[in-house]
Amino acid sequence: MAKAKIKIEMIHDVVCSWCPIGYSNIKAALVRLEDQLEAEITFLPFELNPEMPEAGEGVDLHLMRRNRWNREQWLRYREDLVETAKKAGLVYDFNKRTHYWNTVKAHTLIHYAESFGKQEQINEALVHEYFTEGMNVDDTQSLLGVAESVGLDRMETQAALLSVAVAVRLQIKRERAREFNVRNVPTFIFNDVEVVSGSNSTDYFVRYFTYWLANMPAQKNILRVR
Repeated sequence: MAKAKIKIEMIHDVVCSWCPIGYSNIKAALVRLEDQLEAEITFLPFELNPEMPEAGEGVDLHLMRRNRWNREQWLRYREDLVETAKKAGLVYDFNKRTHYWNTVKAHTLIHYAESFGKQEQINEALVHEYFTEGMNVDDTQSLLGVAESVGLDRMETQAALLSVAVAVRLQIKRERAREFNVRNVPTFIFNDVEVVSGSNSTDYFVRYFTYWLANMPAQKNILRVR
């Protein structure tokens, strides 16, 4: 019996702490249902800090300022976040991940990698390099190193990061994300219409997909994944 196919668009930011957790949980749910369901995940950019300068800003200072936290509140949040990430199979090291950075270049790289079918590989590599190793995701040479690690050509990728045409196509994806009036990430768009926000648990996504499989219209049993 053919598997059902579902299209998943993930609206995210590269420096969003909760986005890798949601991504990891949804991937784990898909593994549980791999005999029934096949998914293609693509990414839509959402910049949490579009005006972030080249120097970036310390994660602690940024969150304390934005949320009006004192240092004790920040440390409590950090501890809870690290533990939640660990449960999702991720390592968040705040001794290395010290800053928020501008993410335009990183989103451009993910978009460019899509044409080679490597967008998920790039996303996963960026998650490791940023959250575990503390990489500056606004640094071109570091991004080119990530591109090479998944088999992309360094010079061609560098040209893509500077390309006006690539930037235009990335803007189309930004506008696509805005269609859903998203205010928080991660947000997942299923089959163009259904919206689920938040880094929900693996069990949540298993229940969601199980319900979808049981209730989808017969004519949509096999959906074209584009």
